[in-house]
Amino acid sequence: MRPYQICSNCIMDTSDSGIVFDERGWCDYCNNYHRNILPNWHTDERGEREIMAVVERMKRDGQGRDHDCLIGLSGGVDSSYVTYLAKEKFGLRPLLYHVDAGWNSQQAVNNIEKLVDGLGLDLFTEVVDWPEMRDLQLAFFKAQVPHLDTPQDHAFFAGLYNFAAKHNAKYILTGANYSTECVREPLEWHYHASDVRQLRDIHRRFGTRPLKKFPLAGIFKFKIYYRFFKGVQVVKPLNNVPFFKEAAMDELVAKYGWQKYAHKHYESRFTRFYEGYWLPSKFGYDKRRAHFSSLILTGQLKRDEALAKIAIPAYTEEALAQDFEYIATKLGLSVGELQALHAGENKTYKDYANDMALIELGTKVLRALGVQRAIIR
Repeated sequence: MRPYQICSNCIMDTSDSGIVFDERGWCDYCNNYHRNILPNWHTDERGEREIMAVVERMKRDGQGRDHDCLIGLSGGVDSSYVTYLAKEKFGLRPLLYHVDAGWNSQQAVNNIEKLVDGLGLDLFTEVVDWPEMRDLQLAFFKAQVPHLDTPQDHAFFAGLYNFAAKHNAKYILTGANYSTECVREPLEWHYHASDVRQLRDIHRRFGTRPLKKFPLAGIFKFKIYYRFFKGVQVVKPLNNVPFFKEAAMDELVAKYGWQKYAHKHYESRFTRFYEGYWLPSKFGYDKRRAHFSSLILTGQLKRDEALAKIAIPAYTEEALAQDFEYIATKLGLSVGELQALHAGENKTYKDYANDMALIELGTKVLRALGVQRAIIR
């Protein structure tokens, strides 16, 4: 087994089996940030000019329509702040799109309502068929893979892209950003949620009911067909403006009564349970390492503060007991049955049918054509 090592600059460590360190003890995430991300990331006047040029194009293309862009809103800080910028700073007329996959926290519901009311925007909510969602979620538990959030993640992006294509929405604004996501979670921690082949294989093996209503969209459908044939463009405004997580949350709180979360992605009760307990305790993967490391690199968190934070479990014993029972009950399991799944033999995405080879080939082709840039490690 590989000796344990932690980066001397951030807090990524050998829980990522593919991590590489240089002679200084810096990891490849840190080196990639300084070599590839930072030189190509502009939040100054250049970034403002670039995003405003896109905004003006959206406004022109949206003339005569009720909305000029689409925003997927989860209630988390990234999508919430993009929504605020779109309306108040850019003067856009976005339609907000939300997927209810059955796991929303009350905070998420409240935050969405506060933004919709406070900004006077229209909201479309797609409610995923719960019996199908539960069946697929259980299938992933039974498959014993670390990427348990795939059913929810797939529903989010597939629903959004399918809706955009169906209604001829040309622009999707997302909260993806370098500021809080420049350290990407390793593939072994979180496999591609867009791999429909794997999703179907796991469901075929462990599911009990057909997926008739569940939103599906493979990576080639939204990367190629929707982009080049339907003209759907993805815009990431947070990469063109100064975006600091705490300041953004404070602004949302002050303006709209928005509620803060304990940690990134915790607007979903399932994701909180999955990232805060299941993944670190069963697989040894703590996604907070990637999240905190991103904040370290972008100057929003000191390394010693990150080390202190990650030393504290994401859950108190009382909160864990409550969420464990909640998750089990909602999935139709007893606490003992969920505990038995936790004790099962761990698997990886490689144990099931997947399109990883095609995804890698497609990525190489898009990069060779200059359509997709390789910046994130």
